Amino acid sequence: MDPARAGSPSTSTRIVSVAARQDWALEELRPARFSARALLRACRPRQWSKNLLVLAAPSAAGVIDRPLVAAQLLGAFVVLCLLSSATYLLNDLRDREQDRLHPRKRLRPIAAGELAPRVALGWALGLAVLGIALASAIRLELGVVAVSYLLLTASYSLWLRRVVVADVLAIAAGFVLRAVAGGVATDIYLSRWFVIVTACFAIFLVTAKRYAELREHAGPAPTRATLERYSLRGLRLVLLASAAIGCAAYTGWAFTRPAHLLWYGLSIAPLVLWLARYAKLIGAGAGQAPEELILRDRALLALSLAWAVLFLGGVYVGH
Repeated sequence: MDPARAGSPSTSTRIVSVAARQDWALEELRPARFSARALLRACRPRQWSKNLLVLAAPSAAGVIDRPLVAAQLLGAFVVLCLLSSATYLLNDLRDREQDRLHPRKRLRPIAAGELAPRVALGWALGLAVLGIALASAIRLELGVVAVSYLLLTASYSLWLRRVVVADVLAIAAGFVLRAVAGGVATDIYLSRWFVIVTACFAIFLVTAKRYAELREHAGPAPTRATLERYSLRGLRLVLLASAAIGCAAYTGWAFTRPAHLLWYGLSIAPLVLWLARYAKLIGAGAGQAPEELILRDRALLALSLAWAVLFLGGVYVGH
């Protein structure tokens, strides 16, 4: 192989990177830009659907229809939207140089130059403070959860994202904290079954995302620092284990509630089918955006609806 040709891709990449840094350094000196539309896009409202996990514990407890509980849940949902948006702004601010070299991420408002870094930083801090204040006003314990969520996401952004396995566990823990926030906001006891099931299925979804990313990754395109240290076989094993343990925990929980066993027992079927369908889709190359995949696939939507009807039937009918 010709040494000059072998070294050319990395050399050209360095030249582009140096030139880009010079442009970005000049950009920092320009007047700060602000666009409400760009700010909203940078806050990623499509991702707010993840915060609906606050409904999980009150729904399982059968108290979601109480006016006070509904108000507390709405407040918890807003808190998590504020905190998650603050996190997205900080992540995009930190990763803007790498995002500009990515075919899709370069379109993000901060990377694309539509939102000035100073403006993004100011809004991120403001949203974080507002989220913690609102959480503490609802319940002091929720304020503690809000601070824990910010510490977790900050640790992920600064450190854990570069640590194999820990990066997956950190994101999964973020899902668990969302579910915990719903219970804490409404003062509902969270059983060990609830935490185990939530954690297992969160690990399943995050691992599926990594699996899809690893399948797509090829060549010198920028990617996650830890991605190349994973293997498809290892991720498949984690998918299988998390799904199996999650289903076993859910089944165990269902059998501890004999008065609701018919409804909860029947709800196991759509849950297992949902996981199998999702695994099939990521095996076919989908899954990099879980929220989009779930909302787009009709089979997943139908199975989600079937599970919700049976589960809520157990809560409100099967007494």
